[in-house]
Amino acid sequence: MTRLSLLHSISAGLLACAAFSAPALAQPKSGGDQPVLLGQFGDWGAYKATPGGKMVCFALAKPSSAVTDPPGRSRDPAYLFVSTRPAEKVKNEISVIVGYPQKPGADTTAMVGNDHFAMYTQNDGAWIKNAADESKLVDAMRKGADLVLKSESTRGTKTTDTYSLKGVAQALDKVAEECK
Repeated sequence: MTRLSLLHSISAGLLACAAFSAPALAQPKSGGDQPVLLGQFGDWGAYKATPGGKMVCFALAKPSSAVTDPPGRSRDPAYLFVSTRPAEKVKNEISVIVGYPQKPGADTTAMVGNDHFAMYTQNDGAWIKNAADESKLVDAMRKGADLVLKSESTRGTKTTDTYSLKGVAQALDKVAEECK
């Protein structure tokens, strides 16, 4: 399963769980592809799922604000993920679903305070361009107040999504505890 298809599988599972409503996800389910809420920490949820029989744990947030230029452009829901997949020896992989196909060849940027992190894009997903920066971004997220993500759609719509980082440290700690 590719990273993009894994993101879509997880986000589809979230949408199937009453459009990402924390109360609807609070009822434990019997594993499987559907994400199970492990805990809500501020603006971040910690989840566990087993798509394709392989365990994945992730912290997830939706943007606290989104601005499009030109204004009023519609798009699918956006999510910021920090994923751990033990079977693949992946820990704290940052990824984003921006909610629309992005301009081919255009990178996006994640900013926490004065720290900027380049991300490469594919369809409606984005990942850290330099894997060595992933742990730096996670550290910045643990200490920061907001993460700002700027991207551009294939139609030329420029988007600035702001993700609150309130609760991210606790959500990441819960993910680490569940997905050893």
